[in-house]
Amino acid sequence: MSVLVYIELAEGSIKKTSFEAIFYASKVAEMTGGSVTALAIGEASAAELGKAGNYGAAKVLHAGDSSLFQSNIIAYSKVLLEAVSKTGAKIIVTAKSSLADAVTARAAGALKAGVVGNVTELPDLSSGFKVKRSIFSGKAFALTQISSDIKVIAIKKNAISTVETSSEAAVESFSISLDASVFDAKVTETVKASGAVSLPEADLVVSGGRGMKGPEHWQPLLDLAEALGAATACSKPVSDLDWRPHHEHVGQTGVKVAPNLYIACGISGAIQHLAGVNSSKVIVVINKDPEAPFFKAADYGIVGDVFDVLPKLTAAVKAL
Repeated sequence: MSVLVYIELAEGSIKKTSFEAIFYASKVAEMTGGSVTALAIGEASAAELGKAGNYGAAKVLHAGDSSLFQSNIIAYSKVLLEAVSKTGAKIIVTAKSSLADAVTARAAGALKAGVVGNVTELPDLSSGFKVKRSIFSGKAFALTQISSDIKVIAIKKNAISTVETSSEAAVESFSISLDASVFDAKVTETVKASGAVSLPEADLVVSGGRGMKGPEHWQPLLDLAEALGAATACSKPVSDLDWRPHHEHVGQTGVKVAPNLYIACGISGAIQHLAGVNSSKVIVVINKDPEAPFFKAADYGIVGDVFDVLPKLTAAVKAL
């Protein structure tokens, strides 16, 4: 059974989450006796796209027309539909993201395909096609059966452990004719979030709350993040007070993250914040209040003043 993976590009590179999707697709292909073709839309070199082979893709279809360099949901969904037609794929895999959700939803409507998001494990094929997915902001799991002929699976970030090989995928140019009306809506400006590490893609996150006391006291947290090579984040009250930029707000109404390590500094742990971070593999909480609710969700807790603890952690990281 042919498996198609929609991979996302950022500044000419394949996103880490897309490598996870490719690896997942390769395992599904092994289970169903098929092969994996990846679809990349946008600007990227053949050498970069060839890296998809390291995670199990045999071939990459590259829709690299300059008109597709800016994300366009309508155009991208039409390209995806053409790729499904070309490959005869019955299973479409992608990493879950705001862009992929929108693109695959439009394509799924046209294909009458079943869509399941936040998938965390390989499918169970013993009686149909069942997948396990995370629900209720990561508080529970559901087994969902997909009975449609074509299936769309969106993988939850950091849920799949990958194994990299030295294989290289063949890269093939993929062009389709798109009506001019597809481009009636145009991206006129893109303002990127500041910071060396993208928060949604980060494996390490250092986050601060009102316990940091004010924007002028943020430097110890920034120093630890820099030493770790981590992204910085904050709680909703902090972004509401304009102590930190809004794009760093993590929680139910902000960015949802799933890093390998999440360090919470001076954050009490309201349920709305936990909803955005409880998919983290390891949570470390630093708070001087031993009754802070966040300690109940933590893998490791440090009861202490963040302004005493953070410099010591930073020094220890630098010493390593």
